[in-house]
Amino acid sequence: MQHRIILPGATTLTRLISEVREKATLRLWNKLALIPSAEQRSQLEMLLGPTDCSRLSLLESLKKGPVTISGPAFNEAIERWKTLNDFGLHAENLSTLPAVRLKNLARYAGMTSVFNIARMSPQKRMAVLVAFVLAWETLALDDALDVLDAMLAVIIRDARKIGQKKRLRSLKDLDKSALALASACSYLLKEETPDESIRAEVFSYIPRQKLAEIITLVREIARPSDDNFHEEMVEQYGRVRRFLPHLLNTVKFSSAPAGVTTLNACDYLSREFSSRRQFFDDAPTEIISRSWKRLVINKEKHITRRGYTLCFLSKLQDSLRRRDVYVTGSNRWGDPRARLLQGADWQANRIKVYRSLGHPTDPQEAIKSLGHQLDSRYRQVAARLCENEAVELDVSGPKPRLTISPLASLDEPDSLKRLSKMISDLLPPVDLTELLLEINAHTGFADEFFHASEASARVDDLPVSISAVLMAEACNIGLEPLIRSNVPALTRHRLNWTKANYLRAETITSANARLVDFQATLPLAQIWGGGEVASADGMRFVTPVRTINAGPNRKYFGNNRGITWYNFVSDQYSGFHGIVIPGTLRDSIFVLEGLLEQETGLNPTEIMTDTAGASELVFGLFWLLGYQFSPRLADAGASVFWRMDHDADYGVLNDIARGQSDPRKIVLQWDEMIRTAGSLKLGKVQVSVLVRSLLKSERPSGLTQAIIEVGRINKTLYLLNYIDDEDYRRRILTQLNRGESRHAVARAICHGQKGEIRKRYTDGQEDQLGTLGLVTNAVVLWNTIYMQAALDHLRAQGETLNDEDIARLSPLCHGHINMLGHYSFTLAELVTKGHLRPLKEASEAENVATVPRQYQRSRFSISGA
Repeated sequence: MQHRIILPGATTLTRLISEVREKATLRLWNKLALIPSAEQRSQLEMLLGPTDCSRLSLLESLKKGPVTISGPAFNEAIERWKTLNDFGLHAENLSTLPAVRLKNLARYAGMTSVFNIARMSPQKRMAVLVAFVLAWETLALDDALDVLDAMLAVIIRDARKIGQKKRLRSLKDLDKSALALASACSYLLKEETPDESIRAEVFSYIPRQKLAEIITLVREIARPSDDNFHEEMVEQYGRVRRFLPHLLNTVKFSSAPAGVTTLNACDYLSREFSSRRQFFDDAPTEIISRSWKRLVINKEKHITRRGYTLCFLSKLQDSLRRRDVYVTGSNRWGDPRARLLQGADWQANRIKVYRSLGHPTDPQEAIKSLGHQLDSRYRQVAARLCENEAVELDVSGPKPRLTISPLASLDEPDSLKRLSKMISDLLPPVDLTELLLEINAHTGFADEFFHASEASARVDDLPVSISAVLMAEACNIGLEPLIRSNVPALTRHRLNWTKANYLRAETITSANARLVDFQATLPLAQIWGGGEVASADGMRFVTPVRTINAGPNRKYFGNNRGITWYNFVSDQYSGFHGIVIPGTLRDSIFVLEGLLEQETGLNPTEIMTDTAGASELVFGLFWLLGYQFSPRLADAGASVFWRMDHDADYGVLNDIARGQSDPRKIVLQWDEMIRTAGSLKLGKVQVSVLVRSLLKSERPSGLTQAIIEVGRINKTLYLLNYIDDEDYRRRILTQLNRGESRHAVARAICHGQKGEIRKRYTDGQEDQLGTLGLVTNAVVLWNTIYMQAALDHLRAQGETLNDEDIARLSPLCHGHINMLGHYSFTLAELVTKGHLRPLKEASEAENVATVPRQYQRSRFSISGA
């Protein structure tokens, strides 16, 4: 009032914001609609019409990505990309438009029906079609390259299987020949046999002709030490011939300096593969490694067509995965180096990045600090090692190593058992449906689900519909058990509409952030932890449907293929991020993504993983970004301990401190390292993509070597703390156990269809597992709220509660939660008299989704509907 300013009322402000958003939306539609020329507009309008060979519209056909891994599937994927690319729309025209709004508009185009798009105003319709083509062009190229990578992996895997079978069949002959040769050679060692008569004595035991046959047989079936079943790969040439012309003539590859040789070979095959030449004697030979040489170059010194082609594809796959070779215009297979801070942008942000990461601009200062930390820690641990009963130094083997005794399990005191029992008895039974609605009443997480069109209007009882859809996805049971034709919020049409328009990655992530942030405010959760510590681990799911976003692993998936849901759990038991990984790719590629991409209010600075998530490169990246990496290494005692001071005397630890770090590599690449870390921190480039590009298979770049050197120093600091501090080892184990226990709750929730994920496309898999994480967090939050209430009740009853016991309580219980629905045993009066139930209307029968038989009689009730 003192400034004589009157703030507008809530309704006025709401109306103003609505008007501004509407104007921004109209401006976006107008800019997008002006991008295509008149000819391009006509072509875009044709997307809404049917294709020549299908009743589906061209738009609907282009939405469908590849689901099989084969040469024909790759050719179809490339044709899909060419169709979108032929529209001639270019992403550089969009630099002034908001990327998030474009992404939302493109996703809406992919979700809504052709009928709805056709009914839009001309300006909006054109904007939607432009956004669709631009987004799906990149997606289609990514899909095609995903199929290529998976197909090459299948060829390599099939070659390995064939080679292993051949090996097993030939072992008997190889053993027999080896024994014969051993006997023949034994005559050479007899001192009493004169040299001039050795040949005669050998041939008296094994005739010359027989010995020659044995030698020939051994050369045929014995494999060189560097053999990788390349010979069996060459036998797959017939499969390659079906898709390689499409690949060479359509996809335009580019390369970093490390991929030039692969790109040269690609250019050569693009020119020569259409010819019928059997030999490529003028081909670039730099890609031919020693293990490939005998299969590519025959006895007459000719470069064979088959051998060279398969050698090139093997090299191409390796180069693509490490982004030495990349494809411009692709999101997943593009050049991550081009997305880093560079030029004027880097110079403008350089000092800010250094300050935000907490590193000095002078590399010598950073090295001096690391050296001091490492030296003092070595001396502290060495001084206490003789008192450390859990660690023993073994110098009897070829390499000294430490033996670390496993941690003894913590005893549960009677007071903790009694407290757990009292709280368990106080927790009320609840249906999962009601639990979701109750958590929404506490947090309002359903408000984060907004319509794909970004319209602000909301239907009545939308939280009920959203809760039903969340349960259907998380429990893996489909919508059918939740449908109530007499409840407007639970009709088949309402639930299908809600799922199509509200359930997507961004809304699930925002809703999950609400739950995580609410959990962090609870006093009980704060006793468990402050949110600074987290763990990462993977859940495996079989995917029995045809999909390219899955991989084989007999240990986890049997004869099927599957996916890994790599999720991150805080020390408050809340899950704050999850990543869907095809098959079981190395965890270390993804461990940093959970910290950098999560959107909750938590700020975890230390993360625990199993051995698969650990590598020296990851240790280096964690340090550069200001995080602490604390893995549980399977054999920490056998790890290499690195030193920076070659002459330092670390007493009993001298024997294991056998690695010598090279700080000069760090000095030379210091600015590049900080530029890379700053780019990751600012979200300029995805961590997993960059890590792949840094992991060179043959010659690591100077940047990679520098990050690894930093990683070696920080890994050694971690190892010294690990062997010296039992509490540190216990903390790591405790947090990892929390993650594994949370997985058990998620398994109990995702009980439908044998717990198998049956989504064909990546978006569907991410949405379903994101929903599973959201519902699991809702269960954890509900348990925490009621456990807090139970503790307050017990204190009011005069119970004396031990803080140490409270800290060891866990909200990861689910026996009191009904996730299976209710079963009805009542019949309509007419049915009890022998009459049949009325048949469904034809229109209703057409819309009924296929439902597993085991769920057709189960029904869920949602209170408040």
